[in-house]
Amino acid sequence: KRKLIQLVREKLVNGWDDPRMLTISGLRRRGVTASALRAFAYNIGITKYPSMTDMAVLDHTIREEFNRTAERRLVVLHPIKVVLTNYPEGKTEELEAVNNPEDENAGRRKLSLGRELFIDAADFMEAPPPKYFRLRPGGEVRLKYAYIIKCDEVIKDGSGNMSELRCTVDLESKSGGASSNRKVKGTIHWVSAAHARDVEVRLYDRLFSEAEPDAAGDFKSSINPNSLEIVNAKCEPALSDATPEKRYQFERLGYFALDPDSTASKQVWNRTVTLKDTWAKEAKKSG
Repeated sequence: KRKLIQLVREKLVNGWDDPRMLTISGLRRRGVTASALRAFAYNIGITKYPSMTDMAVLDHTIREEFNRTAERRLVVLHPIKVVLTNYPEGKTEELEAVNNPEDENAGRRKLSLGRELFIDAADFMEAPPPKYFRLRPGGEVRLKYAYIIKCDEVIKDGSGNMSELRCTVDLESKSGGASSNRKVKGTIHWVSAAHARDVEVRLYDRLFSEAEPDAAGDFKSSINPNSLEIVNAKCEPALSDATPEKRYQFERLGYFALDPDSTASKQVWNRTVTLKDTWAKEAKKSG
């Protein structure tokens, strides 16, 4: 507790309910449910001796619950504009998306698609390495729940920064179309530019980069400099109806909860946990 007080007093975190803090208020704000905490306590059991439990155990417990219960939504964290050059101007069509593939009773929702959309910057590379299956110049990917597109041209501004991708769409590749069974290796998420909402997303990560912060002597030297990234993202309109008690999976990204800082004009989302254990991957690299 003394160290927690130090973190708060020295403003290394944003108060006792900072989502990076392992306090009840911090975990609640991060989006961790009471049921996930109970399952975590049951899984680790009780011991008479001092012990340390890896954060990955709590993260795994959260993922297991939210995979069953969280509805899916499309959110683009780092938007790149895409223009579908052969898609009719002014046309909008509605596509069907599954709310939760683990729960048939969760139903379906409508997604709007038009000539302009946003994809994530992480899903495009101008000069990709081998075995890169997302979008590249001359390459094809499938838009989740929609069509196959091909990147024809990269538009840059006067400073050489990428401002737009011009793509053609295979209009027969949607479900039920003549080429709907055509296989491409990559599938990416997207949102319609005309219908997207602006949201703030807070990408929380572990507060400490070491499993045992005290091992180095000064626990503050182990604070993870990348424990919070704030991005202005684009989301599908269905998130407008989100409520604080619900948790959502942002497809391909992780599980998220509404933050109390949200207002009527702009939502703020906190990442509760990533879809996969990225820390295990990093540990393998450094090992």
